Amino acid sequence: MPWFPKRTVVVPVDFSAESISAIDVGLALVDQPSHLHVVHVVIDITPLEAGEVWGVIDPQTRIEQMEKALKQRLADAKYKGIQLAVVLGDPAHGIANYAEEKKAELIVIPSHGRTGITRLLIGSVAERVVRLAHCPVLVLRK
Repeated sequence: MPWFPKRTVVVPVDFSAESISAIDVGLALVDQPSHLHVVHVVIDITPLEAGEVWGVIDPQTRIEQMEKALKQRLADAKYKGIQLAVVLGDPAHGIANYAEEKKAELIVIPSHGRTGITRLLIGSVAERVVRLAHCPVLVLRK
């Protein structure tokens, strides 16, 4: 049990090994698994993309598919009781808004360690979350 257990910790996941490991760190920071909120942000597609125009892909179906995938990925007994959520939008804003909505005391997010031109072009979601979050952010390095 941690020295100062948090009432609410948010861990964003993108299904990478680093983000799944961040869930374990989050579990160590709360006294009950139900105080850990795992969130996945589905990037919103523009109304002009083919799937949207033809009505093949709708936001609700995408959210439901990701919820199912998240439950399957976290089916292990050690994840029993954690809160799972899928939201639609920009990853950094979605994470920060979700954490604020849940009145999180801490966000635990992995850094994928991109450098150079890749970081410049893709950007760092973790870095943007640090700037947008209303609470402290623990960025985990590899």
